[in-house]
Amino acid sequence: MTNVQEIMANDFAEQVEAHQGTVLVDFFAQWCGPCKVIAPIVEEVATEFDTLKVVKVDADNAQELMQKYGIRSIPTLVMFKDGELEASNVGAVSLPKLREFVSENL
Repeated sequence: MTNVQEIMANDFAEQVEAHQGTVLVDFFAQWCGPCKVIAPIVEEVATEFDTLKVVKVDADNAQELMQKYGIRSIPTLVMFKDGELEASNVGAVSLPKLREFVSENL
């Protein structure tokens, strides 16, 4: 069972922007090699932080969101707190680096 939910762009406002708490959003694509590399790392982090909601958004189906948040490459990991963008990280990261990124922005 996964702790990471894939959401559609039209669910983003409800699932992320209206969420009270912290959300880690993984903008990815099926064809993206680095996205596949970090997928298990994102899954691991999702199990480690109880208060963190983790979702994935397929960038190919979310061009308006990509533009809205200035995302130009994938993978991009974005932290939202109470619906507001807190921080972002572009590119594949190691498990320790992702833990650090999440901890700094919880």
